[in-house]
Amino acid sequence: MSNRPPHLQQDDINALLDARHEAPFSVLGIHKSGRTSWCVALVPDAEDVTAKVGKKTVPLQRIEGPLFGGKVPASQSHYELMATYADGTEHSFLDPYQFGPVLGEVDQYLIGEGTHRQLWKALGAHVTEHEGVAGTHFAVWAPNAKRVSVVGEFNQWDGRRHPMRRVGGTGVWEVFLPGIGEGALYKYEIAPAEGAPFLKADPVGFGAQHPPETSSVVRDITGYGWDDDDWMQSRGKAQQRDQPISIYEVHLGSWRRTAEGRRLSYKELAEELVGYAKWMGFTHLEFLPISEFPFDGSWGYQPLGMYAPTIRFGPPHEFRDLIEAAHKAGLGVLLDWVPGHFPSDAHGLAQFDGSHLYEHADPREGYHQDWNTLIYNYGRTEVKNYLVANAQYWLEEYHVDGLRVDAVASMLYRDYSRKDGEWVPNRDGGRENYEAIDFLKEMNVVCYGAVDGIMTVAEESTAFPGVSTPVDAGGLGFGFKWNMGWMNDTLRYIEKDPIYRQYDHHLMTFPIDYSFSENFILPISHDEVVHGKGSMIAKMPGNEWEKFANLRAYYGFMWGHPGKKLLFMGCEFAQWEEWNHDVSLDWDALHGDKQRGIQSLVRDLNHLYRETPALHRRDCDPSGFRWLANDPAQSLSAFARFGEAEDAPVIVVCNFTPVERSWSVGTPEAGLWEEVLNTDAAIYGGGNRGNHGAVQTTETERDGHPQSIDITVPPLATVMFRLRK
Repeated sequence: MSNRPPHLQQDDINALLDARHEAPFSVLGIHKSGRTSWCVALVPDAEDVTAKVGKKTVPLQRIEGPLFGGKVPASQSHYELMATYADGTEHSFLDPYQFGPVLGEVDQYLIGEGTHRQLWKALGAHVTEHEGVAGTHFAVWAPNAKRVSVVGEFNQWDGRRHPMRRVGGTGVWEVFLPGIGEGALYKYEIAPAEGAPFLKADPVGFGAQHPPETSSVVRDITGYGWDDDDWMQSRGKAQQRDQPISIYEVHLGSWRRTAEGRRLSYKELAEELVGYAKWMGFTHLEFLPISEFPFDGSWGYQPLGMYAPTIRFGPPHEFRDLIEAAHKAGLGVLLDWVPGHFPSDAHGLAQFDGSHLYEHADPREGYHQDWNTLIYNYGRTEVKNYLVANAQYWLEEYHVDGLRVDAVASMLYRDYSRKDGEWVPNRDGGRENYEAIDFLKEMNVVCYGAVDGIMTVAEESTAFPGVSTPVDAGGLGFGFKWNMGWMNDTLRYIEKDPIYRQYDHHLMTFPIDYSFSENFILPISHDEVVHGKGSMIAKMPGNEWEKFANLRAYYGFMWGHPGKKLLFMGCEFAQWEEWNHDVSLDWDALHGDKQRGIQSLVRDLNHLYRETPALHRRDCDPSGFRWLANDPAQSLSAFARFGEAEDAPVIVVCNFTPVERSWSVGTPEAGLWEEVLNTDAAIYGGGNRGNHGAVQTTETERDGHPQSIDITVPPLATVMFRLRK
């Protein structure tokens, strides 16, 4: 065959035509044989192909099928191919197989070692200029694939057209496609070691189609002009454990919808949600997961696009607009982050290159029975690198202020929610998942070391030690941990009929015994108002008045108790219905005086908490708390909160019966104690009973203190007093 280049063997031809060639760059493009340059191009459906090399246009001959080749002049410039089709149309394009590799030796070394901290800058689809030409560089990790191609509308989703090159021994494949830019749809077609090729979305894709469509989308995430320097420089202090942190947890798709039922966009949320959270006095917003996910009903907790903010509310730069708006309003932003499991959807990570690449092969390690999802193989260096880099990505690229890590307990224990015989012990025969523990430690060390002023939070429901202890002191390294024990105990208590509370007083008092073992956040989260659990107001016993009074007293107790605060949307105004992710919150409920009263109370609690050092400065320090009195028979409690020496202490008194009480309580200091909050106040929908001002101590010893105050405690109410200094 005279028109066949010497470097092109029949085996190469067959492999190219069958889309199974493992090294396409070795045969496609221009290659020299002696002093002669040969061009080989694979152009399906073309009738004729010519190559424009320098100033010369050379027709290429059909070698076999869609494979064309011929002698071309030597040239240092980029060459173009011109394809003519049966209908007479012509298409001119730069041949991708003339471009050298994009990934350098440092990238290859770090990827191979599993320590590429900014992995997203090497992998994924990057709009860039390479060798003076604009286009997109694609790179994906698929070490066990026989061939990987980029496919999209730009090449008729044909895996023959743009097969990629292997990058050393890293298991990464890459190709630079000139002329491809922002908004292009793409997937990877992967030919496994055995079996037919299949399509996968990009594990490091920065954008995705709106579900149920499953393609990745080329997104240029560079060049955003951030204007939040003041916040970024000050947030480190605002997120320390001695600062007030009150978090408003939000599901973006159902916080508020338009009259037509449309979800608000990121840009609309930047105005409406941010403005509301600021007005309510919260310090932080926390978003349920926004990493792209296929199923609305998972609320984002089954993510597949770990590097893509969901397109449901707008493109990536508009998500940045939302973050920036929050920062300008003085609000931090936390993201729910889900490294504990992922769904098995065909376009996702499951058996990504035909092998169990991201997940364990053994279902006893790699399958979550509770959620019908797969579990990452944390012991594989590349998988750990993928997840650690993802955590840093959100903090660095999107200026997110912290990550709340979902379902940490399920990661820490190999026998989580499993029966005997359904799990694999660790190397020492125990239940702890050493690989997951190492991953979490590394994630915290890397994130705190790489990005100033951030915080990480663990949703961890067991007594695993040292969750919020630094790694160098033997802990997991989180900044804070959700206090699930406090939430479970206190909700069990407040749901009881008041007549029975005297027998379970310990449910309100016992949590203090462990309240300082971690840096705790007190969470009333989305999990407490779904799946038949009812809304917060619906949990409360009694008639309508008693329900609202109970809830007001509970919120007062929560804001007075040591620990940072978290409240899920809708709970702040006591909507009657439990949360439904498919519809908006019931904002019409605020037409009712009692709902407006709850909203006003939460707003005032936030402002009081932020403005009163004794209520937040020692949230995580036992010296910031002291019991004053407990009367289980009457469901009464009194405790004091302290800041630094110069800070006025606060007394919190709770009455969880529907009977007004007169009570004498010992105080830590003599003086005038001003009533600064009363959940029974008329503005909150209460009966306006209480002390209406300040109470002077008397020299009457009580509860081990040389002085005390005589107070009125309204029914089903929490009252706070601050020493006037």
